[in-house]
Amino acid sequence: MSGNARSQLQIGWVGVGRMGLAMAHRLAAAGLDLTAFNRSPEKAQPLRAYGAKIAATLADLGACDVIFVMVSTDEAVEEVVAGPRGLLAQAHDRLRLVIDCSSISVDMSAGLRKVLARAGVAFLAAPVSGNPHVVEAGQASFVASGPKASFDEIEPLLLLIGHAATYVGEGELARIAKICHNVWLGALTQALAEVLVLAQKAGMTRTAFLDFINRSALGSPYTRVKTPQWRALDFSATFTAPLMRKDMDLGLALADRMDAPMPLSTLTREIILSQINQGFVDVDFSTLLLLQARSAGLEMKPEIER
Repeated sequence: MSGNARSQLQIGWVGVGRMGLAMAHRLAAAGLDLTAFNRSPEKAQPLRAYGAKIAATLADLGACDVIFVMVSTDEAVEEVVAGPRGLLAQAHDRLRLVIDCSSISVDMSAGLRKVLARAGVAFLAAPVSGNPHVVEAGQASFVASGPKASFDEIEPLLLLIGHAATYVGEGELARIAKICHNVWLGALTQALAEVLVLAQKAGMTRTAFLDFINRSALGSPYTRVKTPQWRALDFSATFTAPLMRKDMDLGLALADRMDAPMPLSTLTREIILSQINQGFVDVDFSTLLLLQARSAGLEMKPEIER
């Protein structure tokens, strides 16, 4: 897609939560013609400063060629796309492609693909990996599946939001990739919490242990991004425990269907359920660290860099 083609494309955006706002902001800041809709319109207002238009209803996206969807659950995506007041219930003569970046189930995605196909609209599943801070830094990544021609057309837009977009095939393969990704994220975070607590209880600071991990073969962008928050015990929400539980449930349901045992992931899901029941709901799910410290009888305090 040439720069001229991008400038002529009218883009709709549905869902301006923490992630949606960060993602839509990158498109608007790049000068694209963007119209955003959110059920709570005030959340979309910051986009006006970058030239975006704010839609009062989904019908106001009627002039859009392509529409991105970034909401939280199967039910929300279904309502936005195929509900009685959804996109397909409106007069969208120009709409030819819906790109869904949400994390939803394989079955819901496949059902929406069929509904959109009957209306002559292509559907690209393009879930995103990252949190709002990662998106703001341009370091988010996408995994996409659906019509290859649709991916080829829209890839330049994905690369305005993030640094990478991987096409994995037709149908719902991107959903499977993202579900597996998030299940691993849950188990990885629990494992990190356990060894951090072990190291600290044995007398090491979190700062020293994380510095070692980040310089080792096991260090990763994830451990490096999390290090400042885990040192300071800053658990400002980027991905909450209820959302992680939803993704763990999606992964375990898929594993059951595939007859694939996942003992570690099953245990992690139970720990996350305990986390929710103990009130860690509106903060980041990496409060698994605090839950693990509590179970080990360890009092954690912020470590301030000197």
